[in-house]
Amino acid sequence: MISSKNLSYSYNKNDFLFKDLNFNQKAGSIIGLLGKNGAGKSTLLKIISGLLPSKNGTIEVNGFIPNKRDPNFLTDIFLVNDTPYFPSITIKSYLKVYGALYVKFDVEKMHQLLKDFDIDINQNLKKISHGQQKKFIIAFALSTNCKILLLDEPTNGLDIPSKKIFRKVLVDAVGENQLVIISTHQVKDVETIIDKIVHIDNGKIVFEKETFKITEKFQFKSVHAITDLEDVKYAEKCPIGYKVIVPVKNNEETEIDIELLFNAISNNAEINL
Repeated sequence: MISSKNLSYSYNKNDFLFKDLNFNQKAGSIIGLLGKNGAGKSTLLKIISGLLPSKNGTIEVNGFIPNKRDPNFLTDIFLVNDTPYFPSITIKSYLKVYGALYVKFDVEKMHQLLKDFDIDINQNLKKISHGQQKKFIIAFALSTNCKILLLDEPTNGLDIPSKKIFRKVLVDAVGENQLVIISTHQVKDVETIIDKIVHIDNGKIVFEKETFKITEKFQFKSVHAITDLEDVKYAEKCPIGYKVIVPVKNNEETEIDIELLFNAISNNAEINL
């Protein structure tokens, strides 16, 4: 579905965001794309969607070279960026004009998602809040039924109830033949729906694992003290004591703490699988 080899990109001649990056993903996953500010996450999504050409290396997405912008490619991929542009028209008019560009667009799904997000179809897109605009474009993206959905900071601007609805509708609306990549710093908003983590740092993929494999091997706990714990892989202070990553014992699995895992990887902890 996405196959890249030795991919490189820079905004100037000497400062590469990433170099010789190999990024290969198949359908059936919701991937969390993580990295520090400036790691190149948004740039990678733009290359995948064809908005930017790669400087070196090769990339194929759904069998197409993205920046050639083949119409058959464009109808099966959708990028939701952090600050989407909207014309000054009603939602109803937007659906009529732009929905026709996607051959698998599901009008009934769109109307249900608008209902879930409490959005009036007669509202003008320019006159609603940023949070409402974000909910609308997420609903529209899901309704296209594209093979690949790229979501860049999708929960920015959403209130707490809307974030809960976002998680539900994303899981309910995405099929096994689709690939979703979520680039975000708000990992707490999405950690219950992500099934694979890809961490980019200094232009390279430094960690790439399915979440079920992580929780099979490591526990994520909050403890009062770490003096009595054995083989602590990573620890950081929290209000009740410490948050820790330790090996699984007695087959006792815990929910993953992606923020803690991100900090552990960023601090070169030994999280080996």
